[in-house]
Amino acid sequence: MWAYESVFYQIYPLGFCGAPFENDGVLTPRILKVKDWTEHIKKLGANAIYFSPVFESDTHGYNTRDYRTIDCRLGTNEDFKEVCSHLHENGIKVVLDGVFNHAGRGFFAFQDVVKNRENSRYLSWFNINLGGNSNYNDGLWYEGWEGNYDLVKLNLGNEEVVQYLLESVRFWIENFDIDGIRLDVAYCLSPEFVSRLRSFCDGLKEDFFLVGEMLHGDYNRLMNDSMLHSATNYECYKGLYSSFNSMNMFEINHSLLRQFGPENWTLYKGKHLLCFVDNHDVSRVASILTNKKHLPLIYALLFGMPGIPCVYYGSEWGAEADKSQGDPALRACFEEPVWNELSGFISLLSSIKKKSAPLNYGSFASSCLTNKQCVIERNCNGERIFVAINADAEDFTAQFNAGCSRFKDLISGEEISMDGGLKLPSYTAYFLQPIG
Repeated sequence: MWAYESVFYQIYPLGFCGAPFENDGVLTPRILKVKDWTEHIKKLGANAIYFSPVFESDTHGYNTRDYRTIDCRLGTNEDFKEVCSHLHENGIKVVLDGVFNHAGRGFFAFQDVVKNRENSRYLSWFNINLGGNSNYNDGLWYEGWEGNYDLVKLNLGNEEVVQYLLESVRFWIENFDIDGIRLDVAYCLSPEFVSRLRSFCDGLKEDFFLVGEMLHGDYNRLMNDSMLHSATNYECYKGLYSSFNSMNMFEINHSLLRQFGPENWTLYKGKHLLCFVDNHDVSRVASILTNKKHLPLIYALLFGMPGIPCVYYGSEWGAEADKSQGDPALRACFEEPVWNELSGFISLLSSIKKKSAPLNYGSFASSCLTNKQCVIERNCNGERIFVAINADAEDFTAQFNAGCSRFKDLISGEEISMDGGLKLPSYTAYFLQPIG
């Protein structure tokens, strides 16, 4: 599967393109801006883009009005087709957000229910009580996602609804040639629906990638050979920044051992979770880390641990934004990309990761662990890479059995000797390939 050997770049299009929050109905081809960033994305080493919602919506994209029309604030279907073709020509895969749990109040079927009530042919597309009411005072009650009535829950037990969504996916593949879907709030979707979707997509395009937004619990409920290929690794998202801020590397290592360790009971051995240090829903990592010198180190751990790394646009140069400022702050419009030392470092990590069997498919083991340092081993059929992190302001010598005494550091290109232990300068990350 191509996704397991990729580096993802996430774009939240409405924010990225500077579109107004409310859908103003004005057709503007803002999505073409992505073409201007293609060289930056390629230089960063990303070879897949995950686009947050692009289809016509009421406001933020997750309240869909039309599943088969690009939001007018971004442009036309032809504009987006041009963008997808351009990305494919540059070797970049395209993954779209599939918002299948709920639609917006502007969704045509819901508007028909509001207008025609019991006479609407779409009444059973939703969970509706005509004798109730909502805070929009429609004279009817309906189920909203987590109590949000701007997000109208779809009735996925209705075969007509399922067929509408599946045919929308067919439309995306046939018109935009997309390579995968990220399922919004996948944890709310039934296994039956996800299984239907997987089977349908497998029949339309080879190696079509499905990743689900999962927050907690056992991701295997929906991530298996007949459902999702991958899930968002929120457990390790928290563990990554918390380990650095508390100077307790045991936290992230505990999560990784629980998920991918050598024991038979580990949860996700051999699987490929989508991993990240921030995204459109959480504070940017540069605003979370209390020590800015940890910023390159957290990306080193992201690219060194099992999973598919995903970089959120702007964070590759250390852009800041806090969740307390509101979602629009997290989804900023940058006029042009910035290239700095952090961007260059991530680019190097991308190059190492994409061509490394141990990093793409290897097992996980903890070789050395203290509060402020960790060394992890990735092993794929005897080919090994050791990822070493020193998050401390002091130098450290790591003692562990590596089975060799010399390494090539894939980041610096230098040869590293382990005589007397592995010497780790302060705030250092090594990707070590054994020599001999």
